[in-house]
Amino acid sequence: MGGNEELWQAVLSEIELQISKPNFVTWLKNSRLIEAQEGAALIALPNHFAKEWVEAKYNKLILGTIRNHDGSVRKIEYVVEGTLIKNNPKSRPVPEGDEKQLSFQEMRVDPLTNLNPRYTLNSFVVGSSNELAYSASTAVVNSVGVKYNPLFIYGGVGLGKTHLIQAIGNEIAGVYGGKVKVKYVTSEKFTNDVVWALRNNRAEDIKSAYRLVDVLIIDDIQFIGGKEKTEEEFFHTFNALHEQNKQIIISSDRPPQAIPTLEERLRSRFGGGIVVDISVPDYETRVAIIKTKLQERGAAIGDELIDVIAKRFQRNIREIEGILNKVIFYQLNYQKPLNLAGIEKIIDETIEHSKPNITPAQIIKAVALFFEISPTNLIGKGRSKEFIEPRQITIYLMREMLNMSYPYIASKIGNRDHTTAIYSYKKIADSVDKDPVLSNKLNMIKETVSKSV
Repeated sequence: MGGNEELWQAVLSEIELQISKPNFVTWLKNSRLIEAQEGAALIALPNHFAKEWVEAKYNKLILGTIRNHDGSVRKIEYVVEGTLIKNNPKSRPVPEGDEKQLSFQEMRVDPLTNLNPRYTLNSFVVGSSNELAYSASTAVVNSVGVKYNPLFIYGGVGLGKTHLIQAIGNEIAGVYGGKVKVKYVTSEKFTNDVVWALRNNRAEDIKSAYRLVDVLIIDDIQFIGGKEKTEEEFFHTFNALHEQNKQIIISSDRPPQAIPTLEERLRSRFGGGIVVDISVPDYETRVAIIKTKLQERGAAIGDELIDVIAKRFQRNIREIEGILNKVIFYQLNYQKPLNLAGIEKIIDETIEHSKPNITPAQIIKAVALFFEISPTNLIGKGRSKEFIEPRQITIYLMREMLNMSYPYIASKIGNRDHTTAIYSYKKIADSVDKDPVLSNKLNMIKETVSKSV
């Protein structure tokens, strides 16, 4: 066994223990290490789709693992098998412009704006669940800093908030060019920058980085709640930009008033512009999203398979995209279309491996904590009005998150009749899409449950 092959087998053996078997088989089993020299490792993957996926999802893991065996490696480069110059396996790949490949822009982030050019308003599928947010976004593009400032967009995980706010940034950058300076950043990055500045006495660096832009886009603002220094810096940054009519765009998983750890003065600032939500897409919108994403990738599947995906994944566009990635990879790898049984198998495997290790007790505890009642009262026989909604939500989450049978759920909630469980589930399910307050309660409880795993 050669040096590179031996090294790569050792790396793969470690990685195989850290990711699920389907992911390992799908993305890494057929990879190989071509060379490791001058601080760079060159890894070959079977096709362009695998290259882009591994580059995006597993680069950090691969780099850390390979450095355990060869500390001289500082970066990883990826290439598609067959694009190396023939008869010279150690040659660098043919330049990308000379390759015939799928166009995947999602990995090419603009270093000046931090925006991903893949996210555009044209590729954002508009439906009843997001049309208000989309309209507000286009208005901001047409009147930067003047109309809807700040623009605050909220919604559940995987519903397209990041796509939309980055699309606004890309549209503004495209329309106004270098005349308007755009900066996108996650709240985590903003927090890290504040911490770094404080530790190194470089507060002026924060001001120059965030207060000299024309459009500041902050993703997942809820995560700065309770971080005193970060909130303080963001408050001053917000005021400095707003006073100069600079555009501020913010996303969150909940509306400002539902972020309990956020300072009241920031809640007030956020509500001074326009607050719009993105809710769960209806069936027709999900079908449109699937067809759009397939078209972006130059792929196609039958309407029957699109129908299955749209019905099985109702609440998370990101999960839909993940399934489509696997479907496209299957068709590229095996050079044949999927049938109904094949796509059902992919979906079942994906759901099985993505299930967190959640128990009924964790859901009960999280609901009780949210409503400030005891778990005993939550599942007890008491008929007080204050326990009705918490019990119904508990039943709904057990069904939704754990896919438990109604009799089993009923046995966990005070040995009630299973018809009570059916009624409670349907009551919440019928209300969640129409009631944003209820939807936010569910999202917050789910987040608590996930953190307890």
